[in-house]
Formats: sequence, structure tokens, C-alpha cells
Amino acid sequence: MPVVEAMRDLFDEQSVITADAGYHSEENLKQLAAMEVQALIADNGMRSRDERFATQGRHKEAPDPLHDKSTTEKKATIYQPSEFTYDPEAQTCVCPAGKSLYGNGSHCLTNGFVSIRFRGAERDCVPCSHRDRCLRSPAKTKTRQVAFFQGKAATTPESHTDRMKKRIDSPTGRALYGARFATVEPVFGNVRYNKGLDRFTLRGKTKVDAQWKLFCLVHNIEKLAHHGYAS
Repeated sequence: MPVVEAMRDLFDEQSVITADAGYHSEENLKQLAAMEVQALIADNGMRSRDERFATQGRHKEAPDPLHDKSTTEKKATIYQPSEFTYDPEAQTCVCPAGKSLYGNGSHCLTNGFVSIRFRGAERDCVPCSHRDRCLRSPAKTKTRQVAFFQGKAATTPESHTDRMKKRIDSPTGRALYGARFATVEPVFGNVRYNKGLDRFTLRGKTKVDAQWKLFCLVHNIEKLAHHGYAS
């Protein structure tokens, strides 16, 4: 937000700020709305909703030698809801041990989301051989509870994040945000690949800042030269 404040005098009615998911938060979006600043801020799930990125997984097959973007699959320590057999029509739930859980609420609200909850019976859970895999604290907890979420409640007010998702997923939003890639990413590609700054060779904020600005200076001089200013 300090950067946005510093740039306000440069904005006009057609100005749109774009930023990646690192800047996405409900508080940031709330402040932008209060300032009446048009913005497109990506969220972590933006690419998963965009069919244009359906094949992005292929890039992880040959990871960056300096930064392996592939993730190590983490094994859950306890059974997850996906490992329970839930029938939404019959509203029944069966645990991995094959025992039926009883309903513990069919319209529960959690942070504005509706869920249906189930709980195991003590006669099934207490003697169960799966306790260590089903409960975080088997010695303290008698039975397992599990919830299945069904979406946002109708009474839940629309958040700034909800509105931003609609805006950035629209054809206009995708086109405007897509222009960001051609504006920002080539700079990093040129500085890193062509100029060889694949890591900082100095230590300390002042020295690193000077090294970065030196490479940016070379980048900008090159842009001026390629656009005819040299002649």
C-alpha cells in the first residue's frame, strides 16, 4: 500500500494496478476499494480456474536448476475427510474402518461456509484399531468428527476477495492481467538469463541494492539503444 500511495498522483481514470498473489489479501483489497483504485490482484487459485494454464504442470518436469519448483507430496498424519465415504443424497458417512458415523449437524456455519458434520459413536471409536491414524490426540479424544463443506452460506456477505476473483476471471480482467506478463516478466528474463544475474554476489542490503540497480541501469540503456536513441 505505501507504493500505491506514492503513485496516486500518476493515476488517471483508466489506470489499473496489477500484482501477483504475493500481494493478495483481504485487507489490501479493502484499502484499494476505499481509495477507489482499480486493481487486478491475483489469488493463489487464479491459474487453476483459467483453462489457459491447464498444461502448466509440464514445466515442473524440468525444474529450474537454481530453484526446484516441484513440491514434495506430504502425507497426512491423520485420515482426511476425502478418505471417508460420504453420500450427500442419503447424508450418510462411513469411516475408513467401515463404521457408520451419525449426523452432528446438517447446516453448520464455519467462517461463512455451510457444512454437514458427522461424529463417530464411542462404541465404535474407543476400541477401534485405527485411532492412531484417525485422531490427533487418541489419548484425549474419544471420537472422530468430520465435516463436508457445501459452499458459502447465502447470508454471507460478498468479500473483497470474492469480487476480485470475479473481476480477474472475466474476459476483460484476463486480458488486462495477461498484459502484465509482457510488461514485467521480460525484464527478469533479460536481467537473469542475458545479463547473468542469476544470484547476488554481494552481501548486505546496501550492496545488493547497488548491484541490482546497476543491472537495471544496463537493462534500461540497452532498451534506449534498441529503440533508436543511439542514433
